[in-house]
Amino acid sequence: MTRVQANLILLLAGAIWGMGFVAQATAMETMGPLLFVGSRFFVATLCVIPFAIREARKAPATLTNSQWLAFAWVGLMLFSTITAQQFGLLTTSVTNSGFLTGLYVVMTPILGIVLFRQFPHVIVWPAALCTLCGIFLLSGGTLAGLTTGDWLTILAAFFAALQGLFLARSASQTGRPITLAVTQFAVCAVLGLTAAFVFEPVSLEALRGAALEVLYAGMFSGAVAFTLMAIGLRYTTASQAAIFLSSEAVFAALFGAIFLGERLPSAGFAGCALILISMLAVEIVPALRARRAARLSP
Repeated sequence: MTRVQANLILLLAGAIWGMGFVAQATAMETMGPLLFVGSRFFVATLCVIPFAIREARKAPATLTNSQWLAFAWVGLMLFSTITAQQFGLLTTSVTNSGFLTGLYVVMTPILGIVLFRQFPHVIVWPAALCTLCGIFLLSGGTLAGLTTGDWLTILAAFFAALQGLFLARSASQTGRPITLAVTQFAVCAVLGLTAAFVFEPVSLEALRGAALEVLYAGMFSGAVAFTLMAIGLRYTTASQAAIFLSSEAVFAALFGAIFLGERLPSAGFAGCALILISMLAVEIVPALRARRAARLSP
């Protein structure tokens, strides 16, 4: 596979995730957020577990208890991300949710410093300022314009950044990415379904009414998109992969306009553009400078 083909695969993964925001929004017309989270990840677990079993059979060593606990912790962070995002969609648009979730691209290096003393490229700081300006414009020029759903989505981006940091550490230490993925899915399924039975009305009618959304989010946004990401990353750089995967925000806005009739004012488009620029800048600029340094080195 060429790098161009790999990047196109990653672009497809971003499109699948972007469409997933529409599925998340429409599903809540018939079911609660917790039931949707639990059911979609139950489907994702069923789809991926055969591949995890195959990976385990080929693994040179079994996982330790501490490694399983680390996997479960990553799953808890994913559950926090998806749940905050799902509740946010009750009072925010698909477009806003797609772009605000993308803030994890900027939050991740900042949290890397705080938690693990991993200092990022200097471009992160102007990108963070650019992102704050984008949020301000997206809110309509006043922080009061941000809904509760917008703030919940920003919280989801925070948890997504934490999840990404801990996921990278666990994946590199164990070499069991599929097992890690299915453990995340299983944790989300158990927590989501348990909470749904406690806090929400659960019925077969609700599941039938949102069956297409649940299947799409579980099979495609979960199992297929993560598989595409794993394939694409074998043939392209991490920096380029992040750029193409961040396209989910653009696709969320596009699909929100097509299927839900959502529209942004001109200031909102400017805010989205600033957020997208900041996400791309933290990936592109370090890669360009590293390439230039490599050419100049003897």
